[in-house]
Amino acid sequence: MKIAYSWLQEYLDIQVSPKDLGEKIERSSVEVDSVTQPSDGLKKIVVGKIMSMEPHPDSDHLQVCQVDVGDDDLSQIVCGAPNVAAGRKVIVALPGSRIGGNVKIKRSKMRGVVSNGMICALDEIGFSKDVVPKEWADGIYFLPEDAKIGEPVFPYLGMDDYLIDVDVTPNRGDMLSVYGVARDLGAIYAQTPKLNHPKVEEVATAAADKVTIEADEKLAPIYKMRIVENVKIQPSPLWLQIKLWNAGVRPINNVVDVTNYILLKYGQPLHAFDYDKVSGSTIKARYAQKGEKLTTLDEAEHDLDEKDIVIADDQKPIALAGVMGGLNSEIDDQTTTVAIESAVFTPTLIRKTAQRQNLHTDASQRFERGVNRGGVEEAADAAAQMMHELAGGDVLKGIVTGSSYDVKPVVVNITLSRINHILGTDLSLDQVKAIFKQLGFGVTLDGEKYTVTVPSTRWDIHIPADLVEEVARIYGYDKIPSTLPSGPTTVGALTEKQKLMRDSRHVLESLGLNQAISYALTTDTKAKQFMMRESAETHLSWPMTADHTTLRMNMISGLLDDVAYNNARRVKDVALYEQGRVFYKDSEDEVRPSEHEHIAGAVSGQLVVDPLKNAKHNAIDFYQLKGIVEKYLNNLAIKGDIEFVATDQYPEMHPGRTADIFIHGHYVGFIGQVHPSVAEAYKINQTYVFELDLDALIEMPKDMNQFEPISKYPSITRDVALLVDKSVTNAQVLAQIHKRGGAYLKSVHLFDIFDGKNLPGGKQSLAYTLTYQNPNATLTDDEVNQAFEKVQKTLVSELGAEIR
Repeated sequence: MKIAYSWLQEYLDIQVSPKDLGEKIERSSVEVDSVTQPSDGLKKIVVGKIMSMEPHPDSDHLQVCQVDVGDDDLSQIVCGAPNVAAGRKVIVALPGSRIGGNVKIKRSKMRGVVSNGMICALDEIGFSKDVVPKEWADGIYFLPEDAKIGEPVFPYLGMDDYLIDVDVTPNRGDMLSVYGVARDLGAIYAQTPKLNHPKVEEVATAAADKVTIEADEKLAPIYKMRIVENVKIQPSPLWLQIKLWNAGVRPINNVVDVTNYILLKYGQPLHAFDYDKVSGSTIKARYAQKGEKLTTLDEAEHDLDEKDIVIADDQKPIALAGVMGGLNSEIDDQTTTVAIESAVFTPTLIRKTAQRQNLHTDASQRFERGVNRGGVEEAADAAAQMMHELAGGDVLKGIVTGSSYDVKPVVVNITLSRINHILGTDLSLDQVKAIFKQLGFGVTLDGEKYTVTVPSTRWDIHIPADLVEEVARIYGYDKIPSTLPSGPTTVGALTEKQKLMRDSRHVLESLGLNQAISYALTTDTKAKQFMMRESAETHLSWPMTADHTTLRMNMISGLLDDVAYNNARRVKDVALYEQGRVFYKDSEDEVRPSEHEHIAGAVSGQLVVDPLKNAKHNAIDFYQLKGIVEKYLNNLAIKGDIEFVATDQYPEMHPGRTADIFIHGHYVGFIGQVHPSVAEAYKINQTYVFELDLDALIEMPKDMNQFEPISKYPSITRDVALLVDKSVTNAQVLAQIHKRGGAYLKSVHLFDIFDGKNLPGGKQSLAYTLTYQNPNATLTDDEVNQAFEKVQKTLVSELGAEIR
C-alpha cells in the first residue's frame, strides 16, 4: 500500500525526512518496499497555456499550437491529441526535458513544422495507465486555472510528494489504512494523531423508509447502510484525485472516489450501489444460489458457487460480498440515489470466494486480514458526508442495520517482570505504562500487574505475548541488549541418513548432473505420472493457483518442467537431478499422506558438450544414463547385484527403452526414455530419466569398506566374440561369465556389438574383453587359459553361443 508523506503530515507533526520515516516504519512496524518521489528523474516539465492553434498544413489530425511557457516569446508545439484546445493550461515538456521512461524531448520537426517541445498526457510523464482518469486516458491533461505559467507542474499533480510503499503482513491489517499508519507512528513518536471524525448533515427523511436489510450474521456479523439522494455525478476535485492516484487507485467519479478514499483513509471497504437499479426495497446478504451468475464491475462473468457470499436484491445478486460490486448496480452518470454499504464479512469466506473466483481486490485483501469492527458506522458516516459535500447529495436520516453486535475492547493482563524476562530488559513500571498509553491502549496498574484495554483498532492483540511484542517494537528493537546463549554445547553431526543423502548429491554432481529444486505441488495430471507404486492423490483444499493443486507422487514431472523451461529458452543440453520427497496415500480416506525420499534425474541433449562432435549423434542414450545410475549405486556401496529388467508398465515411458531397477531382487526404481507423446506434451526434446526410492536405498545393507589397494602384479586380458540369439541380453552373458570366471576375473567389458547382413537371421555378435589379475602373485597363462575355457564352455552350453 502506497501512503503519501503529506497525507500523514495532516495528522502528525513529523519532523523527519520521508526516507528516515520509511526506515523507522520498517524497524518498528512493517516492511517498507520503497520510498519514492514520482517526479524523480523528470525535469523541465512546466505549466503552459495554449494561446492559439491552427491545423497542421500537412496533416488532418495534428494541430500547431502557440504555447505560453513563461518566456518572452510563445513556443510553437505540434500536438496530435484529440482534446487539445486553446485557452487551456497544459503540461509542457520543454526541449532538453526528461519525461516518463527517461525519454529526452528535443526540438524537432513534425511533417516539416518546427515543434519546440511536447504537450503531455499524464501517462507520458510517468503516471501508470491504470491510474489515469478515464476522461484523460486518450488525450492530454488540463491543469487547473490557478496553475502559474512557467512553473514546474509537479506540485499541481502531487508528483512532488513522497510515497511510502508499505508491505503489510497478514497480522497487521490495521496498517492497510492511513489512519492505521498514523496511529502506529503516533505511538512510535509519542504523539496523538489529530484524526478528524465526521459530523453528518442529515435531512428529515428516514433511510429506514427507503430500504430494509436482511443479513445472515454468520456471513456478515455487521452490515449497515446509508442512503444519499439527489447526488450529481461529476469528476472529483483535484485534491481527491491526487490522493487516489498517488495510492495507485484510478479516479472514477465523485461517488466512487469517495468510497475508495474512505477505504484508504479508514481501512474500511465500502460499496456504493445505484439504488434505482436495485429491484425492490430489500437488500440481502446471503449465500449464492445454485446456477446464479454475476457480472462484476470488471465486466467479467462469474458462475457463483453456493458457498460464495453475495449481496442480492429481490431478484438477483448485485455484488460479490467483500470482493467486488456487480455491473448491474454500478454508479454511472445517471445515478441520483446512492446506497452506501459498510459491513464486516467473515474473513475465511471472503478469502475462499476470492480464490474460487480468482478475483483479489483491495476490499478482499482487507476483509481477509480483518477490519476495525468498531469503525463500520464511522466510515459510512464519513462517506455519506463527503457525498453531500462533493456531490450535493441529501443524506437520509439514520443508518439502516441488517446485523450488528456490541464491539467490546479486548482486556489482557501482563506483569512487568514477565515483560523484562522475555525481552531481557530492565524497564520500569512507568516506561511500560507510557508505551501502552502511546499505543492508545487503556491501562491500569495493580502492583506490577498491568490490565491493558485494547481498542477495536488493534484487533491483532489478544494474549500477553502480543503485548510483549508491542513493548519491544515501541521501545526499540535496537535498544534491547544483545546476549550470547550460555550453557553446555555439543558437537553437531549428521545422521547416517543425512550423510547418505548428501553423498547422493555429491555423486550425481560429479557425474555431470546439476541439482534442481522443483515445487512439491503440481497439477493432478502430473502428480499421477511416472508412478512407482499405486497411491491416491493428496489435493489441497484451497490451492493458490491451478498449477499447484496436488502433492507430487513422482520427481520426474518437476524435472521435465525444468527441462521444458530450458528448452524454451534455446538451452538444448540439460542434465538435472533432484532429491526430495514424494507423498503417497494408500486410500482416499487417509487424512495425511506418508512422505518418502526419492532421487531422480533427467538428461536431454548432450551430457558432455563437444562442439567438434555432431550433437545429434552424441546425444544421451539409454546406456549412458544407465552407466550413471550404476556408478551412483556403486558409490553408495549397496551390497547386492544391480539388475535392469526391461518393462513396458509405465505409460509415460518408451515401452522399448525402459527398465525396472532391482538390487538383490528388490525393486528400487526405473530408468528409460520419456515417451515421445509425453515429451511433446511437455514441449521438450528427447529426454532420458530415472527415479529411485532413496528410502529403500538407505535401508539396504552397505559395504562400508570399499578400499582395495592397487595390485603391483600385471593383469592379463582375453577377448571373446560370441554369436548368440538376439533375445540374449548383455546381462545374461555377464552373469554366465562372472559365474564361471574364477577367482581372478577382475572385470568384463563389452566392446563391440555387430548386427549385420553377413550374420545368420536372428543372430547378433557380442565381443567382450575379460581382465584377470591376482593381487598377490603373477598370473600364469595356464591359470588364465583354464578359467577362460570354463567361461567359453558355459556360454556355449547355457546360452547356445557360438564362439567366433
